[in-house]
Amino acid sequence: MSPLHDTPILGMVARLQVQVPTEYGNDANFWTEWPSGLVDVSRTTHIPSVSDGAQAETPPLTEGLVDIPVDGERTVRVKKESTALVVVDMQNFFLHPELRDHPTGLKCVDPLMKIIPPLRDLGIKILWVNWGLTDHELRTIPPSLVRGFMKNGRGGFGSELPGGFGRLLMRDARNSELYEPLQAEWLKGKNAGTDFWIHKNRISGLWGYQSSLDLFLQENGITTLLFSGVNADQCVAGTLVDAYFRGYDCILVEDCTATTSPEGGLANVVYNAGNSYGFVTDSKRLAAL
Repeated sequence: MSPLHDTPILGMVARLQVQVPTEYGNDANFWTEWPSGLVDVSRTTHIPSVSDGAQAETPPLTEGLVDIPVDGERTVRVKKESTALVVVDMQNFFLHPELRDHPTGLKCVDPLMKIIPPLRDLGIKILWVNWGLTDHELRTIPPSLVRGFMKNGRGGFGSELPGGFGRLLMRDARNSELYEPLQAEWLKGKNAGTDFWIHKNRISGLWGYQSSLDLFLQENGITTLLFSGVNADQCVAGTLVDAYFRGYDCILVEDCTATTSPEGGLANVVYNAGNSYGFVTDSKRLAAL
């Protein structure tokens, strides 16, 4: 007989739907899950008390909330003003054909372009989370990370790239700009006040104490994050997992996420996003909201 604690931890994709309304968390920070398949992460309505033998009914969708279909025959209800799309590292350095061969990353551009306008219309913020180093930060990056961005002991952070792309992943360099047409889309959102550019200086955008991303999320009351970008099993996963550790609600947008890693890299991230860290959806379901 296997020990009780060997029972696998099942996420929302694998586990059966609840039989009775179930609440997780505490009075201030909570989710509710319903037999209908609804998982309400808006933190707006507790499960009401009912008489013996009765069961509370699934709450209706109200103004300010939106239901997002996800894998596992679930629907996640979020608060629009507390939700953001996090777009990780869709930059020239990772996507531009003159710098890198990343066909799966380029395939993410079109679905991203299709979901960003409707998400903006809902009042969901768009956060462009990108590498953007300063000369001071070059002196503080750990050697393991420095080595990872060098080839044969050459190049690396801050080195000059050919073709007018500027210094590698430094702020305001051409290689650090978003890959077109995303750069134009970001500028459109910036001018409209819906989009925000957030620099990062590690694989994860949420590493350490008081990162720029974490401060922005806290100051703006954001609790639910939709994740997209490259590379899935590196910077996207690093940021998503750190968000999960900090208590944010995590939803991976599968067809807006890619990696250069061998087969299995993306699948592992998708599996864990839906089975451990939160939920998985795609651009078609988001565009239809």
